[in-house]
Amino acid sequence: MRRRDFITVVGGGVVAWPRAARAQQPATPVIGWLGSERADQFAGRLRAFAQGLNEAGFVDGRNVAIEYHWAESQYSRLPALAADLVRRQVTVVVATTTPAVQAAKTATATIPIVFLTSSDPVEVGLVASLNRPGGNMTGVANLSVEIGAKQLQLLHELVPAATVIALLVNPTNPILAEALSRGLQPAGRAIGQQIRVVSAGTEREIDAAFAGLVQQGVGALVVGNDPFFNSRPDQLVALAARHAVPVIYPYREFVAAGGLMSYGSSLTDAYRQVGVYTGRILKGEKPADLPVQQSTKFELVINMKTAKALGIEVPTSMQMLADEVID
Repeated sequence: MRRRDFITVVGGGVVAWPRAARAQQPATPVIGWLGSERADQFAGRLRAFAQGLNEAGFVDGRNVAIEYHWAESQYSRLPALAADLVRRQVTVVVATTTPAVQAAKTATATIPIVFLTSSDPVEVGLVASLNRPGGNMTGVANLSVEIGAKQLQLLHELVPAATVIALLVNPTNPILAEALSRGLQPAGRAIGQQIRVVSAGTEREIDAAFAGLVQQGVGALVVGNDPFFNSRPDQLVALAARHAVPVIYPYREFVAAGGLMSYGSSLTDAYRQVGVYTGRILKGEKPADLPVQQSTKFELVINMKTAKALGIEVPTSMQMLADEVID
C-alpha cells in the first residue's frame, strides 16, 4: 500500500546601483509570511507553498521575495510580528494558523491577506462568505472541526472498549479550542461515547494532561488540530507510548513519528493552494473576488507497529481504507 524570529530573503545587487538606475527597476513584490510555529518544522509545507507560487509564475529570489516571521508557538508575539510586516509594506501577507490570521487581520485592512485556517472563516469573522469573501482576505479552510466526528468514529472503531474518549485542546487558542469542543460533543453522543475535554497550553501541561488520562478512566484521545500541538509531534507521541494511550492525530507527521493513527486534510495540498492564491494576488487579483477554498483531500494514515505495541488489532477494512499504512 502507498504507503530566524524571521528569515528574510531579498534580491542582492541593486543597493550598489546609481539612484537613477534603481529608479528604473520595477519593485520586487514581497510576501510577508506570518507563522505561529518554528521555521525548522515547515520544510515540506514551504516546498508545497513554493510549488503553488511557481504554478502562478513566481519564484522566490527571482521575481518575488519572502520575509518569514515566526512566533515559535508564542501566540502573544504574533501582533507585533504582524505589525512589523505592515510597517515593511509587504505586498501580501500569508498567515498560516488561526491565531496568525487574527493578528494579521487586526494589523491591516488594506494589505491583501491569504490565510490557512482550521476554523470556519465565516464563523470567526474573517470573511463575509466563502464564495464572496469581501474585504482584504481569502485563503484555504482546513475543516478541522468538521472532520472531528470522523476522527472520533475511526478511534471508536479501533478501540471499541474505550467508553471515555478525551479531546486535547489548547486554551491559549480559545476560538479553535471552543469550536473543536463544541463540534465533538454531539458526535460523541451520537455513538454513545462520553467526551472529556482536556486542556494544555504549555509543554508541562501536556505532560500533566497525559499523566491524568489513565486516572480519569480515559481509554483513547483525539489531539485537536492546533499549531502548538502540531509543533510537538515527538513529545505527544512519546507520551502516548509511555502511558499506552491510543491517539488519533490530525496529520501524517505524527504517525511517521510513531503515533497510532491520523486523519485530516492534506497539508501539502493546502499549502500548495495557498501558494497559488498568493501568486494570483501578486498578479493583481483581489482577495474579495477569490472564493475561500475548502480542503477536499483527506488522508488516513495508520502505524501498524504502534498498534501492535498497544495490543490493538486493526480491522482489515480500515487498513484497506487507509491512504498509507506504516509497517
